[in-house]
Amino acid sequence: MNTMLSEIKSIPEKIQAFLENTPGYSLPLGVPYLGMGSSYFAPLAFKYMGIDLVPELASEFYNYMQGRNKCPQGVLLSQSGKSSEVVWCASLFDQCTVISNDIDSPLCKLPNLSQTIQLMAGEEKYSSSKTYINTLLALFKGFRIDVGQVVQLLQEKITEYENQGRLLADLVFDLVHKKTIKGLYITGSGPNIATALQASLILSESTKLSFNGIPMAQYDHGPKETAMDSIVIQIVARGKSYERTKKLSAMIENAGAHVFTVEEPEAAENDSVLTNIIPFNFMAYYLSARLKIDETFIVGTKVTEVK
Repeated sequence: MNTMLSEIKSIPEKIQAFLENTPGYSLPLGVPYLGMGSSYFAPLAFKYMGIDLVPELASEFYNYMQGRNKCPQGVLLSQSGKSSEVVWCASLFDQCTVISNDIDSPLCKLPNLSQTIQLMAGEEKYSSSKTYINTLLALFKGFRIDVGQVVQLLQEKITEYENQGRLLADLVFDLVHKKTIKGLYITGSGPNIATALQASLILSESTKLSFNGIPMAQYDHGPKETAMDSIVIQIVARGKSYERTKKLSAMIENAGAHVFTVEEPEAAENDSVLTNIIPFNFMAYYLSARLKIDETFIVGTKVTEVK
């Protein structure tokens, strides 16, 4: 089996490893949560769940947002534990909580480390799939939010999510080869803004097509004018933006967009961040396979280390 597909299919197993082997802990509130890429998107989801935290891009926080004095406490997220900008930010805090997959990484050996949460997702060579899910789980656990039911749902429906991802890959592949597609968008609302950003990241990395993740309401504020001959995948959840999302789908479809949706109707909106990303993981694999793309990281490497 292809290694990328194996990584995605191991998500349920890695979820269990984390839940069964991680001791209890709590995460601080009211402090910066700093990461890059997937490690920034995960805490962003919790901001829109109403959790008192401050998600920031580690690069911009380090270069532009830091104060003159050290902050008492912060949370640093890096799945590799080696992302340069996140490591740099350690110097801005008296104490740091680190969330990482590699316990032996530079980030997990900081002198000002107060606690380390290990993701236990195992080695990951391709776009973040199991590590992103386990980062979400680490945050749910640290904020004392029970996700037992949605985890069970995910495990039961993993094959269904694979089939959905394969179908989306086929639909998008057929469209990009039959006609000129002028834009590829993935939209989400509330916590699923993070899902849209994560989905666009992994699809862009894997397929070399430029997917744009954007909040649904922000798409409604202008980018919808690009609807003609575009592809828009709307992430749907039964929350405050549910009806608006449906109306927007009808509007842009009438304007010439090819509209698809991803939704887990059995999951509450906050919980759905764990399920809604899974079809996109499979879509990234199947679409890159149809496009005959053999390597995920060509321009750079999986871990971004700035020299």
